[in-house]
Amino acid sequence: WLTSAAHDLDVAETLFQTKKYDWCLFVGHLVIEKALKAFFIRDVGEVPPRIHNLLKLADATALQLSEEQKQFLGEINLFNIETRYPDRKSKFYQLCTQEFTESYFTRIKELYQWLMTQMRP
Repeated sequence: WLTSAAHDLDVAETLFQTKKYDWCLFVGHLVIEKALKAFFIRDVGEVPPRIHNLLKLADATALQLSEEQKQFLGEINLFNIETRYPDRKSKFYQLCTQEFTESYFTRIKELYQWLMTQMRP
């Protein structure tokens, strides 16, 4: 899960550089999802559930998230939903300006880095 999350972070960076902002944020969601699934394995000792809800995944781990981090997970949960369904995709695409995406992607990378510090023994 961690190898795949790191790979996806590189993909998201490429998507940002090529101005595919909606997909950058979708893949950014995947980065955090995969990192949380690694924590699920570490903390629960089982294969993680096939869900995409970051808050539910985080709650199933031993991670001690701040309220701000939990709120952020709730916000980026929408990036998974908004890019999957055609009726929502157009609105999300319009929302994903360079500034909007850069702000969220920066925070996704910061959260990812924090998560990696929590994975260390």
